[in-house]
Amino acid sequence: QVQLVESGGGLVQAGGSLRLSCAASGRTFSSYAMGWFRQAPGKEREFVAAISSSGGSTYYADSVKGRFTISRDNAKNTVLLQMNSLKPEDTAVFYCAAAWGRGYYTSPTSYNYWGQGTQVTVSS
Repeated sequence: QVQLVESGGGLVQAGGSLRLSCAASGRTFSSYAMGWFRQAPGKEREFVAAISSSGGSTYYADSVKGRFTISRDNAKNTVLLQMNSLKPEDTAVFYCAAAWGRGYYTSPTSYNYWGQGTQVTVSS
């Protein structure tokens, strides 16, 4: 069982930055690939970024590539999402998720555990 708790969301102006954090419980955090997804009102949940269990591989949605950076600290059971150059279209609830395995995964169905989400609002 893995429990995930996101933090770091908030209101920011366009062009600004936020850093989301996801704290995971459990002793097997390093066995899980991690991902960030987001869901805007009236839209389906979409992939944002993923990182392999070791942290050696990362993958990003085209819409955030070059602006967002995913990282993890297995010693602290934490995964981060640094978001720079934010745009109003980034406004959404952001979710952290964990998937058992060594790779990285872009489909929500690959993930076993989800956090409760944190709201990110970018004003124009």
